[in-house]
Amino acid sequence: MVQKNCNFVLPLLLVCGSISMAQTDKPTRTAAVPAVEMHQPDAEVTAGTLDAQREKRALMIFLKSVQSQIVSAADAMPAVKYGFAPTEGEFKGVRTFGQQVKHLAATNHILAAAALGEEPPSDAGDEQGPENIRTKPELLDYLNASFTHLAKAIDGIGDNSAAVKSSPISPLPASKTTRLALTVEALIHAFDHYGQMVEYLRMNGVVPPASQP
Repeated sequence: MVQKNCNFVLPLLLVCGSISMAQTDKPTRTAAVPAVEMHQPDAEVTAGTLDAQREKRALMIFLKSVQSQIVSAADAMPAVKYGFAPTEGEFKGVRTFGQQVKHLAATNHILAAAALGEEPPSDAGDEQGPENIRTKPELLDYLNASFTHLAKAIDGIGDNSAAVKSSPISPLPASKTTRLALTVEALIHAFDHYGQMVEYLRMNGVVPPASQP
């Protein structure tokens, strides 16, 4: 599971790296690079410039992959086990499987709303999600809706006419909050909880669909 998370986070960090490159007009080079290499075709010279369309397409690929793995994992857990939470070891007070799903979805909604300049959903609460959503079908609908909301936020990357809001649940200060960063944060957070969902599934004898042959 650690290897899978690393494989996912690394390309996300590479995407984020393009942001810092795009925020300066000064060309970047290292002392070890010969000056002649500065004379490259235009496409390569401007490689450090943020291309909103390319970033959107790349993030949409990640989004679909994350959504597929998380939704399939949530669907794989039997409804009677949505109230399961580990009790042995250092697991006192942890969320149940259903609460993990709802928290993940609520956070998607909150960060997507900030990325779109919207007020956070009133029913998202303190990242806990709506109180009236409790059954497995309801939670799956809420989860899928949160990824649709996140896809809308990704589609807004590069749209300077729409404001971006900082979010109290994000470590990003207001001066450094961007639509791209908020959507990347949501994907990283979602996959973090996917790892916990996988542990819950295996504790109940369920092999996560993404890990099946």
